[in-house]
Amino acid sequence: MPADETSSRAWHEIVRDTLKAHDVRLVTYVPDNVLRPLIEAIHADPFFTAFTATREEEAVGIVSGAWMGGMRGIVLMQTSGFATLPNVLASLPVPFQIPVLMMVSERGTLGEFNIGQAMVARTMRPALDSLGMEHHTLTRLDEVEFIVDRSIRQAVATQQPVCWILSPLLTGGKVFAK
Repeated sequence: MPADETSSRAWHEIVRDTLKAHDVRLVTYVPDNVLRPLIEAIHADPFFTAFTATREEEAVGIVSGAWMGGMRGIVLMQTSGFATLPNVLASLPVPFQIPVLMMVSERGTLGEFNIGQAMVARTMRPALDSLGMEHHTLTRLDEVEFIVDRSIRQAVATQQPVCWILSPLLTGGKVFAK
Protein backbone atom coordinates (compact mmCIF):
# COMPACT_ATOMS: atom_id res chain seq x y z
CA MET A 1 0.00 0.00 0.00
CA PRO A 2 1.39 3.44 -0.85
CA ALA A 3 2.72 5.45 2.09
CA ASP A 4 0.06 8.17 1.70
CA GLU A 5 -2.72 5.57 2.07
CA THR A 6 -1.04 4.04 5.13
CA SER A 7 -0.70 7.43 6.83
CA SER A 8 -4.40 8.14 6.38
CA ARG A 9 -5.29 5.15 8.56
CA ALA A 10 -4.95 5.03 12.33
CA TRP A 11 -2.59 2.50 13.93
CA HIS A 12 -5.49 0.26 14.98
CA GLU A 13 -6.92 0.19 11.44
CA ILE A 14 -3.52 -0.83 10.07
CA VAL A 15 -3.20 -3.60 12.67
CA ARG A 16 -6.75 -4.85 12.00
CA ASP A 17 -6.19 -4.93 8.25
CA THR A 18 -2.83 -6.66 8.58
CA LEU A 19 -4.29 -9.33 10.88
CA LYS A 20 -7.00 -9.95 8.29
CA ALA A 21 -4.43 -10.20 5.49
CA HIS A 22 -2.74 -12.99 7.47
CA ASP A 23 -5.98 -14.80 8.36
CA VAL A 24 -5.58 -14.08 12.08
CA ARG A 25 -9.22 -14.60 13.05
CA LEU A 26 -9.16 -15.23 16.80
CA VAL A 27 -8.59 -12.29 19.15
CA THR A 28 -8.44 -12.85 22.90
CA TYR A 29 -7.83 -9.94 25.19
CA VAL A 30 -7.96 -8.48 28.64
CA PRO A 31 -9.73 -5.10 28.32
CA ASP A 32 -7.50 -2.03 28.08
CA ASN A 33 -8.30 1.61 27.28
CA VAL A 34 -5.32 2.11 24.97
CA LEU A 35 -6.29 -0.99 22.96
CA ARG A 36 -9.97 0.01 22.91
CA PRO A 37 -9.95 1.36 19.31
CA LEU A 38 -8.45 -1.92 18.03
CA ILE A 39 -10.79 -4.04 20.14
CA GLU A 40 -13.83 -2.07 18.92
CA ALA A 41 -12.69 -2.32 15.28
CA ILE A 42 -12.26 -6.07 15.63
CA HIS A 43 -15.65 -6.56 17.27
CA ALA A 44 -17.25 -4.52 14.47
CA ASP A 45 -15.80 -6.83 11.80
CA PRO A 46 -17.50 -10.23 11.35
CA PHE A 47 -14.21 -11.67 10.05
CA PHE A 48 -12.96 -11.94 13.63
CA THR A 49 -13.97 -14.01 16.63
CA ALA A 50 -13.09 -11.86 19.63
CA PHE A 51 -13.69 -12.22 23.33
CA THR A 52 -12.28 -11.29 26.70
CA ALA A 53 -10.22 -13.65 28.79
CA THR A 54 -10.12 -13.57 32.56
CA ARG A 55 -6.32 -13.49 32.60
CA GLU A 56 -3.49 -13.13 30.10
CA GLU A 57 -2.32 -16.68 30.79
CA GLU A 58 -5.73 -17.96 29.76
CA ALA A 59 -5.59 -15.93 26.54
CA VAL A 60 -2.18 -17.41 25.63
CA GLY A 61 -3.55 -20.91 26.26
CA ILE A 62 -6.59 -20.25 24.07
CA VAL A 63 -4.52 -18.88 21.20
CA SER A 64 -2.06 -21.79 21.53
CA GLY A 65 -4.91 -24.29 21.35
CA ALA A 66 -6.41 -22.48 18.38
CA TRP A 67 -3.08 -22.78 16.52
CA MET A 68 -3.02 -26.52 17.20
CA GLY A 69 -6.56 -26.66 15.79
CA GLY A 70 -5.60 -24.77 12.63
CA MET A 71 -6.61 -21.21 13.53
CA ARG A 72 -4.37 -18.18 13.93
CA GLY A 73 -4.88 -15.88 16.90
CA ILE A 74 -3.55 -12.94 18.84
CA VAL A 75 -3.53 -11.91 22.50
CA LEU A 76 -4.07 -8.24 23.41
CA MET A 77 -3.08 -6.89 26.85
CA GLN A 78 -1.43 -4.01 28.69
CA THR A 79 2.02 -3.97 30.26
CA SER A 80 0.90 -5.00 33.74
CA GLY A 81 -0.76 -8.12 32.31
CA PHE A 82 2.51 -9.17 30.73
CA ALA A 83 4.03 -9.56 34.21
CA THR A 84 2.07 -12.79 34.68
CA LEU A 85 3.27 -14.40 31.43
CA PRO A 86 6.97 -15.43 31.52
CA ASN A 87 6.27 -18.87 33.01
CA VAL A 88 3.40 -19.52 30.59
CA LEU A 89 5.48 -18.43 27.59
CA ALA A 90 8.44 -20.54 28.72
CA SER A 91 6.17 -23.55 29.26
CA LEU A 92 3.95 -23.54 26.18
CA PRO A 93 4.49 -21.43 23.04
CA VAL A 94 8.29 -21.16 23.18
CA PRO A 95 9.22 -24.85 23.70
CA PHE A 96 6.33 -26.21 21.63
CA GLN A 97 6.96 -23.78 18.77
CA ILE A 98 3.54 -22.14 18.72
CA PRO A 99 3.47 -18.78 16.93
CA VAL A 100 1.40 -16.93 19.50
CA LEU A 101 1.02 -13.29 18.49
CA MET A 102 0.90 -10.79 21.36
CA MET A 103 0.25 -7.06 21.36
CA VAL A 104 0.97 -5.13 24.55
CA SER A 105 -0.04 -1.52 25.17
CA GLU A 106 2.90 -0.01 26.99
CA ARG A 107 2.43 1.69 30.32
CA GLY A 108 5.12 2.58 32.84
CA THR A 109 6.91 5.19 30.75
CA LEU A 110 6.52 8.82 29.72
CA GLY A 111 5.00 10.25 32.88
CA GLU A 112 3.54 7.09 34.41
CA PHE A 113 2.40 7.53 38.01
CA ASN A 114 1.86 3.85 38.89
CA ILE A 115 5.05 2.24 40.23
CA GLY A 116 3.75 -1.25 39.37
CA GLN A 117 3.36 -0.28 35.72
CA ALA A 118 6.84 1.28 35.69
CA MET A 119 8.40 -1.86 37.18
CA VAL A 120 6.87 -4.15 34.55
CA ALA A 121 7.82 -1.74 31.76
CA ARG A 122 11.47 -2.02 32.86
CA THR A 123 11.40 -5.82 33.02
CA MET A 124 9.22 -6.74 30.01
CA ARG A 125 11.87 -6.51 27.28
CA PRO A 126 14.57 -8.31 29.32
CA ALA A 127 12.04 -11.10 30.03
CA LEU A 128 11.26 -11.41 26.31
CA ASP A 129 14.99 -11.44 25.52
CA SER A 130 15.58 -14.16 28.16
CA LEU A 131 12.92 -16.29 26.48
CA GLY A 132 14.50 -15.71 23.08
CA MET A 133 11.24 -14.18 21.87
CA GLU A 134 11.10 -11.82 18.94
CA HIS A 135 9.67 -8.44 19.97
CA HIS A 136 9.30 -5.03 18.42
CA THR A 137 8.26 -1.69 19.87
CA LEU A 138 5.89 0.15 17.56
CA THR A 139 6.53 3.88 17.83
CA ARG A 140 5.81 5.28 14.35
CA LEU A 141 2.68 5.00 12.24
CA ASP A 142 4.67 4.61 9.02
CA GLU A 143 6.34 1.42 10.37
CA VAL A 144 3.32 -0.38 11.84
CA GLU A 145 2.19 -2.25 8.74
CA PHE A 146 5.69 -3.37 7.75
CA ILE A 147 6.65 -4.58 11.23
CA VAL A 148 3.36 -6.37 11.96
CA ASP A 149 3.25 -7.96 8.49
CA ARG A 150 6.84 -9.20 8.54
CA SER A 151 6.63 -10.35 12.15
CA ILE A 152 3.56 -12.50 11.44
CA ARG A 153 5.33 -14.02 8.44
CA GLN A 154 8.39 -14.79 10.57
CA ALA A 155 6.37 -16.17 13.50
CA VAL A 156 4.50 -18.58 11.25
CA ALA A 157 7.60 -19.60 9.26
CA THR A 158 9.73 -20.21 12.36
CA GLN A 159 6.83 -21.36 14.55
CA GLN A 160 7.87 -18.98 17.32
CA PRO A 161 5.83 -16.39 19.24
CA VAL A 162 6.21 -12.66 18.68
CA CYS A 163 5.31 -9.64 20.78
CA TRP A 164 4.55 -6.11 19.64
CA ILE A 165 4.81 -3.38 22.25
CA LEU A 166 2.64 -0.36 21.47
CA SER A 167 4.56 2.71 22.57
CA PRO A 168 2.66 5.76 23.87
CA LEU A 169 4.52 7.59 21.08
CA LEU A 170 2.24 5.72 18.65
CA THR A 171 -1.00 5.42 20.60
CA GLY A 172 -0.95 8.53 22.77
CA GLY A 173 -0.94 6.22 25.79
CA LYS A 174 -3.30 6.45 28.71
CA VAL A 175 -4.36 9.97 29.56
CA PHE A 176 -4.22 10.81 33.25
CA ALA A 177 -6.45 13.40 34.90
CA LYS A 178 -4.73 15.99 37.07
